Formats: sequence, C-alpha cells, structure tokens
Amino acid sequence: MDYIEQIKSGIEGLYRNNPNIHISVSKTHPKIIVDASPAKIVGVYKNIFQVEECEGGKMPTRHTFQYGDVLIGQVMIEELNFVRPVSVLNKK
Repeated sequence: MDYIEQIKSGIEGLYRNNPNIHISVSKTHPKIIVDASPAKIVGVYKNIFQVEECEGGKMPTRHTFQYGDVLIGQVMIEELNFVRPVSVLNKK
C-alpha cells in the first residue's frame, strides 16, 4: 500500500469512527492558514476530502484538500497516525 492510500485509509477511518479532529493547514494557493483548529471531516472521496472548521461562534468554513496535501505536510491532522516519509535526498 502506498503512502496516499495509507492517508486515505486513515482519514476514512476517522470519518467513520470519530470525524471530530484538530487540523493545522499552511497552504499558499489558495492561502489558508489554520493552527490546531477544531474541525469535522464531512466528506471523503476518491481524490479529496472535506473538513468543516468549527471556530467558536463563527459560521463553519468548509475546506477541500487532496490526500497529497497531508503527505507533503501542508495539512496536518493531529488524530491521524501517519508519519511522513523521510526523503532519500535529504539524508547525508
């Protein structure tokens, strides 16, 4: 099983069992910066997943991410037990 499938499987498991998560996002396009914010997984699809950020009294904000965003570290889900692989190019 490759890394993307591991991520997808983990997110699907969270979605089925406990969709309430904490998410950190650092993306430049579109610009989204979130730091350990409570969120809920609201959809898991073939190539993407959706979360709804639930901050205090604000209206929920829905974000759509690709599984690759988790792989490269732009999206981090605290409850997801996935450790990014260390690139062979970064080893000395």
